[in-house]
Amino acid sequence: MAIAIRDADHGEHTLGDLIERSAELKGELVAFAQSARFDRWLTPVLLEAAGPERQLDEHEAIRIIDHFILRFRLPDGSTVVDRFVAGRRDLTEFDRELLLGWRDPVEGIFEIRRKDRDSVVLLNLVDDLEYRTYSNVGRSAFRGVSKGGFLLTCLVPVFSADGVWLVSGAMSSYPKSSATEIAQAALQLATIQPELVFRNPEKIEQGWESMRADREAFVEFFGSDELVLPPAEAEERLNAYYRHRQEAAAAEHPARTRGRWLPGLDFPAFELPRDLADADTVGVIYDEVDGLNFYPDYGLLRDLFAAPAIAGRRQHQDLLRVYLRAESITPLPIHRLAAAHPETVDAVFRKLLRKPGFTWTEHGEALLRRRKPWYYAQEPRPGVSVIGERLSELATGSRQRKFTRARPAPHTPGHP
Repeated sequence: MAIAIRDADHGEHTLGDLIERSAELKGELVAFAQSARFDRWLTPVLLEAAGPERQLDEHEAIRIIDHFILRFRLPDGSTVVDRFVAGRRDLTEFDRELLLGWRDPVEGIFEIRRKDRDSVVLLNLVDDLEYRTYSNVGRSAFRGVSKGGFLLTCLVPVFSADGVWLVSGAMSSYPKSSATEIAQAALQLATIQPELVFRNPEKIEQGWESMRADREAFVEFFGSDELVLPPAEAEERLNAYYRHRQEAAAAEHPARTRGRWLPGLDFPAFELPRDLADADTVGVIYDEVDGLNFYPDYGLLRDLFAAPAIAGRRQHQDLLRVYLRAESITPLPIHRLAAAHPETVDAVFRKLLRKPGFTWTEHGEALLRRRKPWYYAQEPRPGVSVIGERLSELATGSRQRKFTRARPAPHTPGHP
């Protein structure tokens, strides 16, 4: 691949120049990150990874340091890369753009589609996109890996070269025979970090479509998009719903599910975490935008909005404070309760905030934006991750089944 980039300071650069300069800058960046100025943040991260035994192999340490450099947010919101660029006045504009492009790395589990001279073409099993990838140590980095095998690594873009990427940090390789385990790891990664899936714009729209269909099925099954139930009953009814969905899918495509085990209620497909299981009630809301979410003691909060002067309301108000404060809880449940109780919502917040002039219509949205700025700062994303065909093939052993992850982790206060 012939690539040439023009730099206003130093003329034209070939791809080889870009990779060589990337290697120089990465070495300086790593040294900068390991300097004493970052000890207070990097050391705790490494110690946590090392565990009680205080053992951390070199490969894992490289991976953690690389993630710290590219992703870790310092108290002022900047990254190590930002600090490095800001403190180096000798960097050219070309260098700065090269470095700042690394703040958006691609993390994933990759299948090797083919080897092409100094590069490999990788399919990210998480976002279903291909990446032509080089290493700043040359083709020797890919010696021993072959088509059909897998790589676990992180990629950063090459400056202004669309579709050209560099390996960043550690790289682990796995043989083709490990496909089943690799697929499960990729599915887990997509479930835990759905933002990795949504690097692919097509997956965003597919996710919305799948979530809309799942929500319609939920409402048809339960008769509402909102439930308030004791935890045991919530678990039982949700398992019945998932069983219903599995049976419907099996009936629609019998050839695809023949011989596959479908869990029954004796083997629940869904279990509430302890935070929810120990609550008096669980609120289950399947919203058009925020997706499927679970809220502890939602019945208690609903009682407060239904009767602001309720006896013992201190407990109820403390719960509302938790809902306002917790970063794991979106504005959704408060919006829902305010809309359901327009005649009492002002009284609830006047007592909570000790502001007799508060009205929900005038001040409610501003309150939520102050308390939950992180929610309003990000683009809405579907609560369903649609997995690509190749990952589906590896996960199911079928070349036809499309795999969808439709069950987000329950949202509880303090547990994002």
